[in-house]
Amino acid sequence: MESGPDYDVIVIGGALTGAATAFLLKRRDPTLRILVVEKTPSFKRRVGEATTEVSGWFLTRMLGLGGFLTRTQIPKNGLRFWFAHAQNHSLAECSELGGSYLSTVPAFLLDRSAVDAEILDRAVALGVDILRPARVVETTLAPGGMQTLRVEHLQAEKTLRARWIVDASGVKAELARANDWIEPNAAHPTLAAWSRWRTTRDWDALDHAEAAPDWNTGFQGLRGTATNHFAGDGWWAWWIQLRSGEVSIGAVIDQRSATWPSPAGTVGEKLRGFLSQHPAAREMLKDAEFLEGDVHFRRNLPYSSHQYAGDGFVLAGDASAFLDPLYSPGMDWIAYTVASAVHLILQWRSGENISPLVDSMNSHLTTSYTRQFEALYRDKYDYIGDHSLMRAAFRLDIASYYLFVVLPIYKSGESKLRIPPFATWHSTPFFHLMRLYNSRLAAIGRERRRRGTFGTTNTHRRDLVPGFNFRIPQLLKTFLHGLGIWLGLELREGWRTWLAPLPRRAPASDRQMPDPSPAAS
Repeated sequence: MESGPDYDVIVIGGALTGAATAFLLKRRDPTLRILVVEKTPSFKRRVGEATTEVSGWFLTRMLGLGGFLTRTQIPKNGLRFWFAHAQNHSLAECSELGGSYLSTVPAFLLDRSAVDAEILDRAVALGVDILRPARVVETTLAPGGMQTLRVEHLQAEKTLRARWIVDASGVKAELARANDWIEPNAAHPTLAAWSRWRTTRDWDALDHAEAAPDWNTGFQGLRGTATNHFAGDGWWAWWIQLRSGEVSIGAVIDQRSATWPSPAGTVGEKLRGFLSQHPAAREMLKDAEFLEGDVHFRRNLPYSSHQYAGDGFVLAGDASAFLDPLYSPGMDWIAYTVASAVHLILQWRSGENISPLVDSMNSHLTTSYTRQFEALYRDKYDYIGDHSLMRAAFRLDIASYYLFVVLPIYKSGESKLRIPPFATWHSTPFFHLMRLYNSRLAAIGRERRRRGTFGTTNTHRRDLVPGFNFRIPQLLKTFLHGLGIWLGLELREGWRTWLAPLPRRAPASDRQMPDPSPAAS
């Protein structure tokens, strides 16, 4: 007769995704026997340092981290974009796009290692067991039966059995890769390089206002506590201030549109050189130094899984899919997948028939990933470096997010978090609208590039959008303003692409790409 399982749930990975899953399961059903298998003896820094309003809700309302975050992390105040023209020489000359005042909805700039450790500590305090450092050697899935996990711990192997395995292993994606479920997103071939930096300049220093007389005109916020973005032709870069005083900076490029430096030199040196083509980044990094040993590189970022859940296993966070760092959707995806995983396992625990729930979870996450890509990211890098095109997309993207994604969660709670964006038929009209304006702006961007007019408004423009909150009339006004900008662009120049849209650019034949594995300088 087969013996019982060692645990009810084994979670692979103890960082944010895994720790949150274990914490929520144990808090809601203390009788569950849960083990977290974590490969590292202590958490290292990782990307994903900016929350959005959805992930802010998840951290504060579901995980109860509001007090911890306000004491130890930096409140995030929206998004800012900085655009440059070939004639620009300084930050003051660059066009700016962003909110005019501070955000009113909780979001944060995070030291992820501290946040990951706090959530895992809270899970352990509830009675969750932890095995670390431990490496997963093999997993054997048996839908409806006992799942088997072979791990290496303290130079010895042991076999563990559980009714459920939750894969929260991040980009390693233990289950998806072992079962050939991973599908790279070849239509979005992006790469990224990132590091943390010291002695960077202050966005809110007095000398910026002295160099640009309109620097604070109509502006009531702080630039330094926003997620700042440098936007270029086919690429963008993030700038995230951390509580330690260091700054997380990384560049993301579309390999079809922008050229990463040749293999000579370290990743850190190449990152500095690449960013220095943008006058705002060059000025803000003038005396900065990247941290040796904390420089990373990865290419072909986006992927998804053919399978997200079954009777006995669930994939959560980056172990299930990743799309693009722009707009920080990764932590939202963690929130959606963790909420769904917890609900599924608790429904099983209560004796419910989970087959329909497994089917809907697989369907919802597959649809959401595909539609988010089509509505927000497909070919976006064809226009991300043009201020007048992004000013339309920024208003439409952010207002849509607040109206149709964030607001329902704050009104109705966790049940809405178990349904990711665009997953149901109700959202279909908005998906088609967003896909339409994104594809049209990309087409206009390609046409501008052909005519040599790309980025002509990237200098001396300060475009300040009313801050985003839950005042529906203001959100609708911002959305309609974005629609008006887009339709104006269509009438003035978009008509050139209506009959025969330009294809997107092919990769440069002489472009050399670095090794795809993460690297340190």
